[in-house]
Amino acid sequence: MKLCRYGPLGQEKPGLVDADGRIRSLADHADFTPETLAPDALAKLAAIDVASLPVVEGTPRYGVPIANVGKIVAIGLNYRDHAIESNLPIPSEPIMFGKALSSLTGPNDQVVLPKDSTHSDWEVELGVVIGTTCRYVEEADALNHVAGYVLANDVSERFNQKQRGTQWSKGKGHDTFCPVGPWLVTADEVGDPQDLAMYLDVNGTRMQTGNTATMIFSVKEIIAYASQYVTLFPGDIIITGTPPGVGEGKKPDAMYLKAGDVMELGIAKLGTQRQDVVAWRHLGAGKLA
Repeated sequence: MKLCRYGPLGQEKPGLVDADGRIRSLADHADFTPETLAPDALAKLAAIDVASLPVVEGTPRYGVPIANVGKIVAIGLNYRDHAIESNLPIPSEPIMFGKALSSLTGPNDQVVLPKDSTHSDWEVELGVVIGTTCRYVEEADALNHVAGYVLANDVSERFNQKQRGTQWSKGKGHDTFCPVGPWLVTADEVGDPQDLAMYLDVNGTRMQTGNTATMIFSVKEIIAYASQYVTLFPGDIIITGTPPGVGEGKKPDAMYLKAGDVMELGIAKLGTQRQDVVAWRHLGAGKLA
Protein backbone atom coordinates (compact mmCIF):
# COMPACT_ATOMS: atom_id res chain seq x y z
CA MET A 1 0.00 0.00 0.00
CA LYS A 2 0.92 3.61 -0.56
CA LEU A 3 -0.31 5.58 2.44
CA CYS A 4 -0.32 9.37 2.53
CA ARG A 5 -1.58 12.37 4.44
CA TYR A 6 -2.94 15.18 2.31
CA GLY A 7 -4.36 18.65 2.74
CA PRO A 8 -3.33 22.06 4.08
CA LEU A 9 -0.59 22.32 6.66
CA GLY A 10 -1.91 21.23 10.03
CA GLN A 11 -5.14 19.87 8.54
CA GLU A 12 -3.86 16.74 6.82
CA LYS A 13 -6.15 13.74 6.38
CA PRO A 14 -5.19 10.10 5.78
CA GLY A 15 -5.35 8.67 2.29
CA LEU A 16 -4.37 5.71 0.17
CA VAL A 17 -2.89 6.06 -3.31
CA ASP A 18 -4.52 3.60 -5.72
CA ALA A 19 -3.02 1.80 -8.70
CA ASP A 20 -3.90 4.74 -10.96
CA GLY A 21 -2.15 7.27 -8.73
CA ARG A 22 -5.36 8.76 -7.34
CA ILE A 23 -5.69 9.58 -3.65
CA ARG A 24 -8.53 7.67 -1.98
CA SER A 25 -9.82 9.14 1.26
CA LEU A 26 -9.34 7.25 4.51
CA ALA A 27 -10.85 10.12 6.51
CA ASP A 28 -13.35 7.70 8.09
CA HIS A 29 -10.47 5.59 9.35
CA ALA A 30 -7.68 6.27 11.83
CA ASP A 31 -4.91 8.71 10.91
CA PHE A 32 -1.42 7.32 10.31
CA THR A 33 0.14 7.62 13.74
CA PRO A 34 2.58 5.36 15.61
CA GLU A 35 -0.40 3.41 16.95
CA THR A 36 -1.68 2.55 13.47
CA LEU A 37 1.61 1.26 12.04
CA ALA A 38 1.51 -2.12 13.80
CA PRO A 39 1.15 -5.19 11.53
CA ASP A 40 -2.44 -5.92 12.58
CA ALA A 41 -3.52 -2.32 11.91
CA LEU A 42 -1.85 -2.33 8.49
CA ALA A 43 -3.47 -5.66 7.72
CA LYS A 44 -6.92 -4.15 8.40
CA LEU A 45 -6.16 -1.32 5.97
CA ALA A 46 -4.96 -3.81 3.35
CA ALA A 47 -8.29 -5.66 3.62
CA ILE A 48 -10.29 -2.57 2.61
CA ASP A 49 -11.79 -2.59 -0.87
CA VAL A 50 -9.89 0.31 -2.43
CA ALA A 51 -12.62 0.91 -5.01
CA SER A 52 -15.07 1.61 -2.17
CA LEU A 53 -13.03 4.57 -0.94
CA PRO A 54 -13.95 8.05 -2.22
CA VAL A 55 -11.57 9.63 -4.71
CA VAL A 56 -10.03 12.91 -3.53
CA GLU A 57 -10.56 15.49 -6.25
CA GLY A 58 -7.93 17.94 -7.45
CA THR A 59 -4.26 17.91 -6.54
CA PRO A 60 -4.04 18.44 -2.79
CA ARG A 61 -0.80 19.07 -0.98
CA TYR A 62 1.00 16.02 0.39
CA GLY A 63 2.13 16.27 4.00
CA VAL A 64 4.54 14.06 5.92
CA PRO A 65 2.86 10.62 5.63
CA ILE A 66 3.12 9.84 9.36
CA ALA A 67 1.64 12.03 12.09
CA ASN A 68 3.34 12.38 15.48
CA VAL A 69 6.77 11.10 14.47
CA GLY A 70 8.73 10.39 17.65
CA LYS A 71 12.28 10.93 16.42
CA ILE A 72 14.49 10.98 13.35
CA VAL A 73 17.64 8.87 13.55
CA ALA A 74 20.07 9.67 10.74
CA ILE A 75 23.04 7.70 9.44
CA GLY A 76 26.00 9.56 7.99
CA LEU A 77 28.54 8.61 5.32
CA ASN A 78 26.80 5.33 4.49
CA TYR A 79 27.93 5.31 0.85
CA ARG A 80 31.65 4.87 0.24
CA ASP A 81 31.92 7.39 -2.59
CA HIS A 82 30.06 10.01 -0.54
CA ALA A 83 32.54 9.59 2.32
CA ILE A 84 35.39 10.01 -0.15
CA GLU A 85 33.91 13.16 -1.73
CA SER A 86 33.43 14.54 1.81
CA ASN A 87 37.15 13.96 2.55
CA LEU A 88 36.22 11.81 5.54
CA PRO A 89 37.28 8.27 6.52
CA ILE A 90 35.17 5.30 5.47
CA PRO A 91 33.22 4.49 8.67
CA SER A 92 33.85 1.18 10.41
CA GLU A 93 30.54 1.49 12.29
CA PRO A 94 27.37 3.41 11.39
CA ILE A 95 27.61 7.12 12.21
CA MET A 96 24.43 8.15 14.05
CA PHE A 97 23.05 11.63 14.63
CA GLY A 98 19.66 13.17 15.25
CA LYS A 99 17.61 15.46 13.07
CA ALA A 100 15.13 17.78 14.78
CA LEU A 101 11.43 16.97 14.47
CA SER A 102 10.91 20.63 13.58
CA SER A 103 12.85 19.95 10.35
CA LEU A 104 10.02 17.72 9.04
CA THR A 105 8.03 19.10 6.14
CA GLY A 106 5.96 17.89 3.22
CA PRO A 107 7.66 16.48 0.12
CA ASN A 108 6.82 19.41 -2.13
CA ASP A 109 6.87 22.24 0.42
CA GLN A 110 9.42 25.02 0.17
CA VAL A 111 12.87 24.53 1.69
CA VAL A 112 13.73 27.67 3.62
CA LEU A 113 17.42 28.50 3.84
CA PRO A 114 18.66 29.28 7.36
CA LYS A 115 19.43 32.88 8.17
CA ASP A 116 22.81 33.83 6.68
CA SER A 117 23.19 30.40 5.06
CA THR A 118 26.23 29.96 2.82
CA HIS A 119 26.65 26.18 2.51
CA SER A 120 23.21 24.53 2.27
CA ASP A 121 23.30 21.20 0.45
CA TRP A 122 21.09 18.32 -0.71
CA GLU A 123 21.01 14.59 0.11
CA VAL A 124 18.50 12.11 -1.33
CA GLU A 125 17.96 9.28 1.17
CA LEU A 126 15.94 6.17 1.84
CA GLY A 127 13.83 6.56 4.98
CA VAL A 128 12.76 3.59 7.10
CA VAL A 129 9.60 3.85 9.21
CA ILE A 130 9.52 1.64 12.29
CA GLY A 131 6.32 -0.32 12.90
CA THR A 132 7.06 -2.22 16.11
CA THR A 133 9.37 -1.39 19.01
CA CYS A 134 13.05 -2.31 18.59
CA ARG A 135 15.44 -2.93 21.48
CA TYR A 136 18.61 -4.93 20.85
CA VAL A 137 17.15 -6.38 17.67
CA GLU A 138 19.10 -9.04 15.78
CA GLU A 139 19.88 -8.39 12.11
CA ALA A 140 17.95 -11.50 11.08
CA ASP A 141 14.79 -10.07 12.64
CA ALA A 142 15.33 -6.37 11.94
CA LEU A 143 13.22 -5.98 8.79
CA ASN A 144 10.23 -7.55 10.57
CA HIS A 145 10.04 -4.32 12.60
CA VAL A 146 9.64 -2.10 9.51
CA ALA A 147 6.21 -0.67 8.66
CA GLY A 148 7.38 0.83 5.39
CA TYR A 149 9.73 3.12 3.55
CA VAL A 150 9.72 6.78 2.52
CA LEU A 151 11.68 9.15 0.31
CA ALA A 152 13.58 11.81 2.27
CA ASN A 153 15.84 14.77 1.55
CA ASP A 154 18.44 15.25 4.30
CA VAL A 155 19.06 18.94 3.58
CA SER A 156 22.23 20.09 5.37
CA GLU A 157 23.94 23.40 6.07
CA ARG A 158 27.58 22.28 5.80
CA PHE A 159 29.19 25.26 7.53
CA ASN A 160 26.97 24.82 10.57
CA GLN A 161 27.44 21.05 10.41
CA LYS A 162 31.24 21.02 10.25
CA GLN A 163 32.63 24.39 11.27
CA ARG A 164 30.72 25.03 14.49
CA GLY A 165 32.08 22.22 16.63
CA THR A 166 31.43 18.51 16.28
CA GLN A 167 27.63 18.38 16.53
CA TRP A 168 26.28 17.62 13.07
CA SER A 169 22.77 18.42 14.26
CA LYS A 170 23.60 22.14 14.07
CA GLY A 171 23.57 21.88 10.29
CA LYS A 172 20.95 19.16 9.92
CA GLY A 173 18.03 20.29 12.05
CA HIS A 174 17.00 23.61 10.52
CA ASP A 175 13.30 24.14 9.81
CA THR A 176 12.16 22.49 6.53
CA PHE A 177 15.41 20.48 6.28
CA CYS A 178 13.72 17.07 6.23
CA PRO A 179 11.12 16.79 3.47
CA VAL A 180 9.50 13.33 3.72
CA GLY A 181 7.02 11.57 1.41
CA PRO A 182 4.89 11.71 -0.68
CA TRP A 183 3.89 8.29 0.62
CA LEU A 184 4.75 5.65 3.15
CA VAL A 185 5.02 2.50 1.03
CA THR A 186 4.47 -0.61 3.13
CA ALA A 187 7.34 -3.06 3.42
CA ASP A 188 5.53 -5.83 1.54
CA GLU A 189 5.12 -3.61 -1.53
CA VAL A 190 8.74 -2.38 -1.51
CA GLY A 191 10.33 -5.80 -1.11
CA ASP A 192 14.14 -5.71 -0.93
CA PRO A 193 15.22 -2.27 0.41
CA GLN A 194 18.74 -2.89 -0.94
CA ASP A 195 17.68 -2.68 -4.58
CA LEU A 196 16.23 0.80 -5.02
CA ALA A 197 17.54 3.30 -7.58
CA MET A 198 17.70 6.92 -6.45
CA TYR A 199 18.46 10.33 -7.95
CA LEU A 200 18.44 14.06 -7.24
CA ASP A 201 18.44 17.00 -9.67
CA VAL A 202 19.07 20.69 -9.00
CA ASN A 203 17.63 23.11 -11.55
CA GLY A 204 17.14 20.24 -13.99
CA THR A 205 20.72 18.96 -13.81
CA ARG A 206 21.38 15.49 -12.41
CA MET A 207 23.53 15.74 -9.29
CA GLN A 208 23.08 12.39 -7.57
CA THR A 209 22.61 8.94 -9.04
CA GLY A 210 22.77 5.92 -6.79
CA ASN A 211 21.27 2.69 -5.58
CA THR A 212 20.67 1.42 -2.06
CA ALA A 213 22.60 -1.71 -3.08
CA THR A 214 25.81 0.26 -2.54
CA MET A 215 25.18 1.17 1.11
CA ILE A 216 28.09 0.36 3.42
CA PHE A 217 25.64 -0.74 6.12
CA SER A 218 22.35 -2.29 5.00
CA VAL A 219 18.95 -1.38 6.41
CA LYS A 220 18.87 -4.47 8.61
CA GLU A 221 22.37 -3.73 9.91
CA ILE A 222 21.41 -0.12 10.68
CA ILE A 223 18.25 -1.10 12.58
CA ALA A 224 20.11 -3.73 14.62
CA TYR A 225 22.96 -1.32 15.36
CA ALA A 226 20.81 1.68 16.27
CA SER A 227 18.60 -0.42 18.55
CA GLN A 228 21.61 -1.08 20.77
CA TYR A 229 21.82 2.61 21.66
CA VAL A 230 18.28 4.01 21.37
CA THR A 231 14.93 2.29 21.54
CA LEU A 232 13.20 2.61 18.19
CA PHE A 233 9.47 3.10 18.58
CA PRO A 234 6.65 2.85 16.03
CA GLY A 235 6.57 5.97 13.90
CA ASP A 236 10.29 6.70 14.28
CA ILE A 237 12.09 7.40 11.00
CA ILE A 238 15.62 6.29 10.18
CA ILE A 239 17.24 8.03 7.21
CA THR A 240 20.02 5.88 5.87
CA GLY A 241 22.63 8.02 4.13
CA THR A 242 23.14 9.50 0.68
CA PRO A 243 25.03 8.46 -2.46
CA PRO A 244 27.74 10.68 -3.99
CA GLY A 245 26.95 13.90 -5.83
CA VAL A 246 26.28 16.39 -3.05
CA GLY A 247 27.14 20.02 -3.64
CA GLU A 248 29.99 20.03 -1.16
CA GLY A 249 31.78 17.38 -3.21
CA LYS A 250 31.57 19.10 -6.59
CA LYS A 251 34.94 19.62 -8.30
CA PRO A 252 36.68 21.92 -8.89
CA ASP A 253 34.31 24.15 -6.92
CA ALA A 254 31.67 23.22 -4.39
CA MET A 255 28.08 24.16 -5.24
CA TYR A 256 25.50 25.18 -2.64
CA LEU A 257 21.81 25.97 -2.66
CA LYS A 258 20.55 29.51 -3.14
CA ALA A 259 17.12 31.10 -3.24
CA GLY A 260 15.41 30.30 -6.52
CA ASP A 261 16.92 26.83 -6.91
CA VAL A 262 14.67 23.81 -7.41
CA MET A 263 15.44 20.31 -6.09
CA GLU A 264 13.75 17.28 -7.66
CA LEU A 265 14.44 13.80 -6.32
CA GLY A 266 13.10 10.29 -6.31
CA ILE A 267 13.59 6.69 -5.24
CA ALA A 268 12.17 3.72 -7.14
CA LYS A 269 8.76 2.64 -5.75
CA LEU A 270 8.72 5.57 -3.28
CA GLY A 271 7.69 8.45 -5.52
CA THR A 272 9.22 11.86 -6.15
CA GLN A 273 9.64 15.24 -4.46
CA ARG A 274 10.05 18.80 -5.71
CA GLN A 275 11.17 21.67 -3.49
CA ASP A 276 11.59 25.35 -4.29
CA VAL A 277 14.43 26.86 -2.28
CA VAL A 278 13.60 30.23 -0.73
CA ALA A 279 15.44 32.78 1.40
CA TRP A 280 15.08 32.75 5.17
CA ARG A 281 11.88 34.08 6.60
CA HIS A 282 10.17 33.79 9.96
CA LEU A 283 8.01 30.67 9.84
CA GLY A 284 5.87 31.37 12.88
CA ALA A 285 5.19 29.18 15.87
CA GLY A 286 3.12 26.46 14.16
CA LYS A 287 4.22 23.01 13.11
CA LEU A 288 5.63 22.78 9.61
CA ALA A 289 4.30 19.33 8.76
